[in-house]
Amino acid sequence: MFAVVKTGGKQYRVVAEDTLKIEKIAGEVGDFVELSEVLMVGEGADATIGAPLVDGAMVSAEILSQGRARKVIAFKKRRRQNSRRTIGHRQHHTLLRIAEILTNGKKASKKAAAPKAAAPAKEKAAPEAKATPKKEAPKKETKSAAPVPGEPMFAAPKGDPDKLTDIKGIGPVAERQLNEQGIMTFAQIAALSAADIARVDEYMPFSAAQIEDWQAQAKEKTK
Repeated sequence: MFAVVKTGGKQYRVVAEDTLKIEKIAGEVGDFVELSEVLMVGEGADATIGAPLVDGAMVSAEILSQGRARKVIAFKKRRRQNSRRTIGHRQHHTLLRIAEILTNGKKASKKAAAPKAAAPAKEKAAPEAKATPKKEAPKKETKSAAPVPGEPMFAAPKGDPDKLTDIKGIGPVAERQLNEQGIMTFAQIAALSAADIARVDEYMPFSAAQIEDWQAQAKEKTK
């Protein structure tokens, strides 16, 4: 049996145990959510089509992850006006696993993972036994720290700023955005680390490829 559900302004055909990526919905990983906008349910001659929704129908799903899609770059240029505008966007999404398709007003049976039971006391090591050293878990890569609202991402150097529009691809708008975040000189762009580039890619409307291109040009200007 399948169902057609509507969420985030889009329609999806789902069956039990399907994985589905949709527009972001609220919830933590492991939570169960209910998709109540069911447009059609059933199969073949037994299919029921809603008008517009099917009464008493619902789809239960488990949240597998919350994430964001790859950055999309929109670039606009006006001829002979020295006007360029670059905007970056990363769409939030939620990955679901379809648990149940319910009809006739039935309620979902949530199957959340049961908590692990504590080990019985007799299994604990005796006081005289030497405890075996635990292996250290590999350190996870941490995401770059989010900028503090109202404060620049980088410390602006003293002295006069460079004219960043001399770098091909940086227009007046991009220059202003870089200046607002403390990037004022060619030397700063040339000295950006891989972590800095990833941070700019994450929190500013510029891609890592753009920054790397600007960095190569900045290094030429600082020789």
